[in-house]
Amino acid sequence: MSLRSVFVFCCAPFAFVIGGGTAMAQDESAASLSQLLGNIETFQADVRQLIVESTGGVLEQSEILFKLKRPNGFYWETIEPYPELIVTDGERLWNYQPDLLQVTVEAWEPERSELAAQLLSGRVDEIEADYFITGGDVGNGNAFEFILEPVDPASLYERVTLYFRGQTLNSIHVDNGNGQRTFWEFFNHEINEPIEDSVFVFEVPDDIELIDNRAAN
Repeated sequence: MSLRSVFVFCCAPFAFVIGGGTAMAQDESAASLSQLLGNIETFQADVRQLIVESTGGVLEQSEILFKLKRPNGFYWETIEPYPELIVTDGERLWNYQPDLLQVTVEAWEPERSELAAQLLSGRVDEIEADYFITGGDVGNGNAFEFILEPVDPASLYERVTLYFRGQTLNSIHVDNGNGQRTFWEFFNHEINEPIEDSVFVFEVPDDIELIDNRAAN
């Protein structure tokens, strides 16, 4: 499953009103979240993705390798069950599907970037424009929980919950309007370890079909 499709949900409208007092809470929660994410320059982890139906049954489980390097390096490789790679260097976005023997490339558009990319790139100010952020320290500095609820009633997501263990992102949970949920759990974290820029550039093998969509963007 691609990074784009991971975040595409059929969500029922969800609206709320932000008053003066809650706006202050929003500012405090956003500041706390920004502080947790602000020191990350590089981030690497193994990811377990679960898509769960409303009855609790697991629709899909995936094993993923994730790498991030600020400001624009983003690498998301699904290992199992369906191999796929999405990677960007901040200018180009590649989507490599080895089973189809093809890769598509398009211009990277930051305004279309997925929520996970925004979060882990530390662009909390951009997230604030789209989400009402609540939460903070729930464990005397050892655990943090943040809830993001969309400002736009037509949003694709009903709720996004972030869990931190200590200062490290532990999991992201996404709820949508039909009861389906997606979970990302992060393991084997490596924070601020060197990552070469070449990791975020896809070299197209000779036997792979290249579909270049940059002219169409």
